[in-house]
Amino acid sequence: DVPAWLKSLRLHKYAALFSQMTYEEMMALTECQLEAQNVTKGARHKIVISIQKLKERQNLLKSLERDILEGGNLRVPLQELHQMILTPIKAYSSQNSSTEEHSRDADSRHPSSLIGSDSQGSDCKDSAAGGMQQHHLPGCEGESGGAPLPEGDLPGQFTRVMGK
Repeated sequence: DVPAWLKSLRLHKYAALFSQMTYEEMMALTECQLEAQNVTKGARHKIVISIQKLKERQNLLKSLERDILEGGNLRVPLQELHQMILTPIKAYSSQNSSTEEHSRDADSRHPSSLIGSDSQGSDCKDSAAGGMQQHHLPGCEGESGGAPLPEGDLPGQFTRVMGK
């Protein structure tokens, strides 16, 4: 939910700018690109920092999982997970990790924006459900986690941490 994420950053006036972007385009934004779109200097800086935090979520989830397994306090990991669930998270599917050529072909047939239509929402639900079915999530016995999740599977990693 990009508009809600922007609102939480007090940057909701830029929602229209983000509605024209794909998730990948948003994640690759630079201050120069934002300047070209007449985004104020303070907002540019805040957006770039916020996107950098989005890129670090996978590592944060791995760290949270380690902390939980070591028997640490659950309050901080739960607060971090709560904040993370309010950020834009791309549904993971095995196609996400396939070649970029396939991705470009799919994008040209079905252009998608970050703030999309109802049909996009149902696609995301289908992708998320398919992605979840592909993973065997281990129990909460305190084990380190079974098979590693593919890089970029943020929903799977989030779910694994919640399971711990």
